[in-house]
Amino acid sequence: MEFVNKEYFLLLLLLLPYAFWYLKTRRKAEPSLTISDTSVYNNVPKTMRSRLLWLPDLLRVVAFVALVFVLARPQTHLSWGKRTVEGIDIMLAIDVSTSMLAKDLAPNRIEAAKSVATEFISGREDDNIGLTIFAGEAFTQCPMTTDHATLINLLAHIRTDIAARGLIEDGTAVGMGLANALSRLEASKAKSKVVILLTDGSNNRGDISPLTAADIAQSFGVRVYTIGVGTNDVAAYPMNVGGVIQDVKIPVEIDEATLKKIAAATDGQYYRATNTRELKQIYSDIDKLEKTKMEAKQYRKYHEAYLPFAVLAFVCLLASIVLRTTKLHRLP
Repeated sequence: MEFVNKEYFLLLLLLLPYAFWYLKTRRKAEPSLTISDTSVYNNVPKTMRSRLLWLPDLLRVVAFVALVFVLARPQTHLSWGKRTVEGIDIMLAIDVSTSMLAKDLAPNRIEAAKSVATEFISGREDDNIGLTIFAGEAFTQCPMTTDHATLINLLAHIRTDIAARGLIEDGTAVGMGLANALSRLEASKAKSKVVILLTDGSNNRGDISPLTAADIAQSFGVRVYTIGVGTNDVAAYPMNVGGVIQDVKIPVEIDEATLKKIAAATDGQYYRATNTRELKQIYSDIDKLEKTKMEAKQYRKYHEAYLPFAVLAFVCLLASIVLRTTKLHRLP
């Protein structure tokens, strides 16, 4: 909780002279009855009314304090704001063609890629990271952001059946996937700009060739790390055989030569990931990249929180007046 008008808390200092007045003067002004001898009253028990004569005064003090809090304008807000961080701009380009269901990586290629990418994003909290997915076509799943919780959520929901369901064309458009990622980095002012491109095949779709996209990356000053996912021979792939899903051995065809050329042209590096350990190897190289300062703009929404204090002040003041004029009424 924050207070907009903190200076109003100085009003609480008025309680000090009030306390002095109450202790020194108020008690002396209590009504009294002059009698010759008070010993007869020594053993008279105090009533509940006499014990609570101070309550209205306390309620007025509480009401005054609550009103000061109202004047100070207490506010609650979502934990957002602006801060300067050091990070790099990264676009993840992930192949979501149906071949990513192959099971040479556990449980399959796409789930292994998502798991490792999620771990990577979680460990790069100051980086601006976005996500492009591609099969026969490419589109941006998430633009670059420091809101990694949203990015991870979008990453978790990507599936390889978008091509099987006809939402996009199936195939492997490596050039289009890289070009889409580069379009998000074109206006970046970061000193280090990176694309991590992951695929399990060779380019067979799209209007932009992989090497043309590599030339664009080089002109933008973007480093491209390429990852070929899959074993070196054959891989088990779930196929519908006679109405039953069975694992069928299919050859692994990765255009390593092209992926190496893309990485070399952009001062990046090519990785062949036949298991999760090799897939994670890219982290150490990303950590060596130059970092740059950037401002992360965040949204801050305030909510006025004075109402509980206003209600408390009203209730205490009303209770003080009622008690003073009824049960705890005192003669002047």
